[in-house]
Amino acid sequence: MKHLLKMLDLSKEEIIDILNLADQLKYELKHGIPHPHLKGKTLGMIFQKASTRTRVSFETGMHQLGGYPLFLSSNDLQIGRGEPVQDTARVLSRYIDGIMIRTFEQKEVEDLAAFGNIPVINGLTDFSHPCQVLADLMTIREFKGRFEGLKMCYIGDGNNMANSLIVGCLKVGMAVTVACPDDYQPDSEVLEFAKDYPDFSITNKPAEAATNADVLITDVWASMGQEKEAEKRRIAFAGYQINDDIMKSAKPDAIVLHCLPAHREEEITTAVFEEHANEIFEEAENRLHAQKAVLVKLMA
Repeated sequence: MKHLLKMLDLSKEEIIDILNLADQLKYELKHGIPHPHLKGKTLGMIFQKASTRTRVSFETGMHQLGGYPLFLSSNDLQIGRGEPVQDTARVLSRYIDGIMIRTFEQKEVEDLAAFGNIPVINGLTDFSHPCQVLADLMTIREFKGRFEGLKMCYIGDGNNMANSLIVGCLKVGMAVTVACPDDYQPDSEVLEFAKDYPDFSITNKPAEAATNADVLITDVWASMGQEKEAEKRRIAFAGYQINDDIMKSAKPDAIVLHCLPAHREEEITTAVFEEHANEIFEEAENRLHAQKAVLVKLMA
């Protein structure tokens, strides 16, 4: 593994290897065991999209690993003023040891990796959110103890989270059912990948998708950059909500995850969110541990 660009690039073995290291690093942190694997290393963090969890978890993680996180706003970089991404990649490769980028276009992440000679980590694009899904998988395994034999149900927009969850959950051996409105389905490349898995299905009926689910996951109806579509999406996604009725279709011990921020009473009710807050905020914490594992794998 040279980069983390999207879940499609990872094998099952690579995913499990990252999760095992994440578990180890989490244990060490909780027990006060130092792990300065990246002492003297610098991570450049390029943000073209705002962030809470991504910025704080990567900055904190680099400090805990003994390295230095360098925040790079697109407002302060020439890449935001028209410099070709390939030139930025070649310059940064001479200064720092790795790049994390949170942006819109997947191609920008791929180009950074292609033209630079240091590891590149996708902190989020409109196509993929691999760091979040690694944290989700870590959380599922913590609460359920396994992947095989489990069913993950995703309800909502066929966005970067849906794309990455489908790939990640299928690769580790879970059954996957997705409920999206017909005009908001996951990316065609992901659906092409998923068609080879008999345990994958997609529907426009949320209750049907949630039947016997062990894990239910959702995301906001309108992501960053889609604010102008908010009202249109609110109409399209009416009924695509994790609520008490949906939970009745799932298994009694089902867990609920959300990548946050959550819009209560839209994609998830306040009641369900608070009932499963322990799982959701453990998932948020696990962004730190999963990303530290990725950093060590790529930069140590």
